[in-house]
Amino acid sequence: MNPQPALPLPPLDPAGTGAAERRRRDETRGMWLGVLGVAMFAATLPMTRLATGTQDAPQLSPWFLTLGRAALAGLLSAAVLLAVRAPLPRRHHWLPLGMGVAGNVLGYPLLLAIALRTVPSSHAAVVTALMPLATAAIAALVLRQRAARGFWWCAVAGAALVVLFAVLRAARAGHGFLPGLPDLLLAGAVLTGSLGYVYGARATAELGAERTICWITVLSLPATLPCALWLWPQQPVAASAWGGFLYCGLFSMWIGFFAWYRGLALGGTLRVSQTQLLQPFFAILFAVPLLGEPLEPVTLLFAGGVIATVLLGRRLARPAP
Repeated sequence: MNPQPALPLPPLDPAGTGAAERRRRDETRGMWLGVLGVAMFAATLPMTRLATGTQDAPQLSPWFLTLGRAALAGLLSAAVLLAVRAPLPRRHHWLPLGMGVAGNVLGYPLLLAIALRTVPSSHAAVVTALMPLATAAIAALVLRQRAARGFWWCAVAGAALVVLFAVLRAARAGHGFLPGLPDLLLAGAVLTGSLGYVYGARATAELGAERTICWITVLSLPATLPCALWLWPQQPVAASAWGGFLYCGLFSMWIGFFAWYRGLALGGTLRVSQTQLLQPFFAILFAVPLLGEPLEPVTLLFAGGVIATVLLGRRLARPAP
């Protein structure tokens, strides 16, 4: 009797190529969402400068800007949470959300606003350029995310390029770089902002990006709203300063985090954090229409080098054994 022909077997996937492909798609989406968030955050420096003014021509106080923009985002967040009937966070969410309040609502915006009263944005970029490296290091410690040694070399190289660019730009403008109180304030902004990013990404894994930033700003409302009303400016304020305030409240404090936290959760905090290296260059592009600054070829050259380190770092970001 002739044997029956064997039925064709379904294709095997021993290496989990389907899951690997989904993971690669998520990482790519995470990187693009991170770039989108960074682009929204990039205008924070010039918009903060517009809102607070300078010591010679002050506008809104740094304290009012910090608390007022958080209160604006908190009111919008409360409306969103009520509209979707979002459940209360669980007990283990309170620590990450509280760290987000301390880092992203209070620490980073306040220290940045105070420093920008006395130093130009090009000087501030020297210190804040270290934020991606700080975020990656804190993510490795807190979230236990690991990467190959090549990733860390790319992260350090990208940070060095951005710092070198900012130093050259500041020196050309005659500002120099002498460490002082503003630099300590900016270093504190880097540390608090990085902690807020990492812990916010930790909560995003379960709550989602939208609910995470909404709960962070709502939790701060009992302090930010009454303090902002108490600090409401009594002197006339320029329309450009109010425009900077609205941008910081809507985009820097709220909408930008929707993309940023989602990108950190999808692509990995350690990897996606390196897209922050592009923030100074985005800020300069925004400064062209806002402040009338020219776009120089050396800026495009350095930006290309930073993009190369981000792309190479993503390739080398496989977990270390």
